[in-house]
Amino acid sequence: MNYLERNYKIVEEKMISQTDLSLGYGRELIETELDAGAFNFVVKPIVKAFYKLWSDNNARVGTLKQIKIALDSAKSLIQNGEISQEKFDEVIERNFPHYLENDQTNKQCKKNHKHYNRLMELAKKSFISQVEECVLFLNIKDDVKNYDELSRITFKTKEKAYKALKRQLDYNDDGIILVEQDDSILNVPTGKNIIVTVLRKGFEKTKQSLIEELDFIFQ
Repeated sequence: MNYLERNYKIVEEKMISQTDLSLGYGRELIETELDAGAFNFVVKPIVKAFYKLWSDNNARVGTLKQIKIALDSAKSLIQNGEISQEKFDEVIERNFPHYLENDQTNKQCKKNHKHYNRLMELAKKSFISQVEECVLFLNIKDDVKNYDELSRITFKTKEKAYKALKRQLDYNDDGIILVEQDDSILNVPTGKNIIVTVLRKGFEKTKQSLIEELDFIFQ
């Protein structure tokens, strides 16, 4: 296995584990929030069933496809020689529609809402950022055995790694803020306030976990 395939596998496995961690937080939080709230016997099972369907099926399957699209985009750029801005932009424009098809924000939000285009702009910026980072990871030729070693060689310092992580987190944060400001954008039947609360708390828990992991990698 050459360095490109090796790095691809390492990053893919890490991104999948991060996805499962985040979805796990969501499942825990939906139980906590529903138990704490004054929900009647009709609303509670609807919200719980919706979130279970979303997290177990749509969200995980869609996110795994997005991971593959980002990694494949980066891989194709590296395999085609020197990466110019023109080549990079072309790959982004070609693959972003497929990435968006699997985006949970796109699936769960109303397309005619006033904030929808802004959410899609954030999704595209997030995709660009992911591809840029994947290019950095996949291009490492040094002998590495795991994600921690790959990260240390890729970013060199915790400060640079944190800057890259923060960029991704900020795009997610901005998207959640838009939904928090006007949850009418959500295309769900009921319990929007609970879903928004879970999104926020789940994001904060995931963020904290990723930052702590960064501290461990660069200790």
